[in-house]
Amino acid sequence: MRRLSLGHAREMTKARRELLPNTYQILSAKVKTSVLHNRKSTGGSAAPALSNGPWKLPAFAGSHASDAPRDLEEPAIDKGIRSSTKLQNSTTSTLFYSPPDTYWGQFDEISKYNVHLNVFERLWAAWYAFMQNDVLATGVMSFVMHELVYFGRSIPWMIIDRITYFNKYKIQNQKIPTAQEQWKCAQLVLLSHFTVELPQIWLFHPMAQYFGMATGVPFPKFLTMAYQIAVFFVLEDTWHYWNHRALHWGPLYKRIHKIHHQYSAPFGLAAEYASPIEVMMLGFGTIAPPILWCAVTGDLHILTMYIWIVCRLFQAIDAHSGYEFPWSLHHFLPIWAGAEHHDVHHERFIGNYSSSFRWWDYLMDTESGPEAAKKRRERRMAKDAKAQ
Repeated sequence: MRRLSLGHAREMTKARRELLPNTYQILSAKVKTSVLHNRKSTGGSAAPALSNGPWKLPAFAGSHASDAPRDLEEPAIDKGIRSSTKLQNSTTSTLFYSPPDTYWGQFDEISKYNVHLNVFERLWAAWYAFMQNDVLATGVMSFVMHELVYFGRSIPWMIIDRITYFNKYKIQNQKIPTAQEQWKCAQLVLLSHFTVELPQIWLFHPMAQYFGMATGVPFPKFLTMAYQIAVFFVLEDTWHYWNHRALHWGPLYKRIHKIHHQYSAPFGLAAEYASPIEVMMLGFGTIAPPILWCAVTGDLHILTMYIWIVCRLFQAIDAHSGYEFPWSLHHFLPIWAGAEHHDVHHERFIGNYSSSFRWWDYLMDTESGPEAAKKRRERRMAKDAKAQ
């Protein structure tokens, strides 16, 4: 199915608007015709003066309006306006309907001429057609989506922290964040979002579009988006492991990464509690894989990017939640890191550098925690016994 570009949709709307005659021109033409006709019927004289107002009949000697001449029962100009109104109404009901300059007006217009699109695709196309600027449309939608998802996913963990029943699932249950700690964290996170992440979000669209990122409709197939997001997870995890491990090198830890480790028992809202340099450094691992993919394959839709960002935010916030449940994902997908893996990193300040998966820590022998230490000792003992 041919993809409808948003620029093409706007051009179609503009063309239809240009085809609609100006209402004022229609009205003027009809009024002139009516006045000339009236002059001809009265022997070339001007129309009678309408002393009682433009839309009232002139005064006559008779006590009833019916005493007036038939051709003056309704002023000619009134007939012209009524006729013009009828013409305008009939015109607006035709193909050349010009919708109001509102979002829902654009939605109705797109829905009429693109019946093959589903409702979400129409809503999407209407947003870009309404904004008239792809960079602005993407920037506003991206930033609003990021804030809604980040705080929307963090709030449930804040509520759970206040419910004593869930304390048994808290990994470090002796350290429950206070409301003051969470408020202080939220302030720095908001500052970082507006000063560091907002410019990155704004620049993403022109960069990705330069490499051929699509923003039109229809949307790509589900399986296409799924395997692309899976690739992004693997690439981001690799970037995160090596850069996160580098940030634990003495000078970098002291000057950059120490802020993030202010909370030895993390909580969801603290996922992006970090210095601006770290936000840019590790955030690049989220933005770069889609751009690289688009540059190599030329196949990326911005909707795929949005879903990827949502998944990445959920992963980061849940990893910092500090809760380990029997239904946590790593119990069903052993390679998944999860909160248990990252909570140990915050508690011990070393090891477990990966974000989403466990394989880099396993391969590089940087796993942390009691079980990892036990396995490390067993391997060392086995190696020593073999050497003897």
